[in-house]
Amino acid sequence: MNTVHKRSLLAVWVSMWVLSACGGSGSGDDSSTQAQSSSPSGEVSGSSSGSATVSDSTTDNTGDNSTGSDDSASEDPELNTDTGIALTSGSTEGVLCNYFYNEFNDSASVQMTSNADWSCTGTTRQLTANGIPDHQTGTFPNPGNPNTISETAVAISYTLTPEQTDTVSTLGGPRGATGYVLNGVKIDANTAGSCDDAGNSCSLVGNTGNWHIEALGQTSFDFGTDDNNAHVQPNGSYHYHGMPEGFIAMRGGSESSMTLIGWAADGFPIYARYGYSDAQDAESALKVMTGSYQLVQNVSSSRPATSVYALGTFAQDWEYVAGSGDLDECNGRYGVTPEFPQGIYHYYATDTYPYFQRCVKGQL
Repeated sequence: MNTVHKRSLLAVWVSMWVLSACGGSGSGDDSSTQAQSSSPSGEVSGSSSGSATVSDSTTDNTGDNSTGSDDSASEDPELNTDTGIALTSGSTEGVLCNYFYNEFNDSASVQMTSNADWSCTGTTRQLTANGIPDHQTGTFPNPGNPNTISETAVAISYTLTPEQTDTVSTLGGPRGATGYVLNGVKIDANTAGSCDDAGNSCSLVGNTGNWHIEALGQTSFDFGTDDNNAHVQPNGSYHYHGMPEGFIAMRGGSESSMTLIGWAADGFPIYARYGYSDAQDAESALKVMTGSYQLVQNVSSSRPATSVYALGTFAQDWEYVAGSGDLDECNGRYGVTPEFPQGIYHYYATDTYPYFQRCVKGQL
């Protein structure tokens, strides 16, 4: 059985207690050779295997809607490093600061140990990982993706005191990952695939054309993504373009809870699919969050023909329309969450475009 546990000094109290729970725009994802297919990419099935356990001092962090904290425990900060609820406003300290996973993944295309170690020290949240997923994956290599999953050294540091700004910073590919899921697998939603203006020369690598191909939501090109909306780069790096279904299942994600699944490069949290219908009210009903991107109304005359490549095939086919969905241009919003009852800016993985954020709003 796979196990996830968050290491904490409070483990002294509960050593015998285990709670069951279960790239820049169009660049940097050199993930596959040129391919064209009529089969859809990025299908979401929600399948996963195995289970996980979370060992925690006070709170099960699989998305419980609790908004309170244990005041008695907060009297001793040394024993309150990971309560599951932010210790102070404006800081993410106290939330998943001691998340550790180290288990063998027996998925046929993995057959390696997945390791992810998150810790909080001083003013930073640090991750050391090997990039190996902790859930079942699709088959790699495959016809749309010729690459084999292998270990990739991950060592990043994010701030514990993220600051929302008016500046939008686009990330991905050579600009760096927009964030990491808790299992140490990176988020990189764009691709390196592109077409020229005529649409006669298209490649899933190289990023040489003007029209950047999307990995998900289109049927003209096959990037070999699995049911976790992920595939593999030439260096062996397994990474997500959209909803990490297998990991969400391991975290116990459902329509009855918000599920924190990772951290963005600016230090703000990332949730999967569900958020409060009233962003400021933790008692409001949960709903499926939708992005605020719509297909363009005026198609560029230089675009490859829509009769060949339907709208939605390219990143330029989408435009941000404020208020058309629940989220801003970086797939985020400010509001309360179970871990941050006083409110915090946070991102979402969504079933609608852009699937994962392509930019961040916090100070880098």
